Amino acid sequence: MAGSTAFSEDLGKLILRLTVGGLLLFHGISKLLHGVSWMAGALAAFHLPAFISYGVYVGEVVAPLLIIIGVYTRLAGIVVSFDLFMAILLVSHSRMFVVGPSGGWGLELEAFYLLTGVCIFLLGAGNYSLGGAKGKWN
Repeated sequence: MAGSTAFSEDLGKLILRLTVGGLLLFHGISKLLHGVSWMAGALAAFHLPAFISYGVYVGEVVAPLLIIIGVYTRLAGIVVSFDLFMAILLVSHSRMFVVGPSGGWGLELEAFYLLTGVCIFLLGAGNYSLGGAKGKWN
């Protein structure tokens, strides 16, 4: 029975990693295709330099790829969470107390990625990863 529990946990971690990493990567690819110059205004409103916007490539391209393959997974989970925290702070904060037309919270998507990044940090990659369950930061 203990073996099936470990199998289930590792499979669950793999599904979580593929789901979060894969879905967030779509956002990163969009930014690769269309750029991040639109963030300059939001950063300026907080007196931050525009070059910080390039950090989104780390949070939405590099970190999701690391999560998918299971290397430096815990670190990548924290990077994703920080990326989404900054997205909420800089861009999406106006939807904090909004309920969307379908009944969902205005920050539903951002909260999903932020909190699943924390879950990935806490759980690690599991055995089904290139880093292996015992690898550093996995």
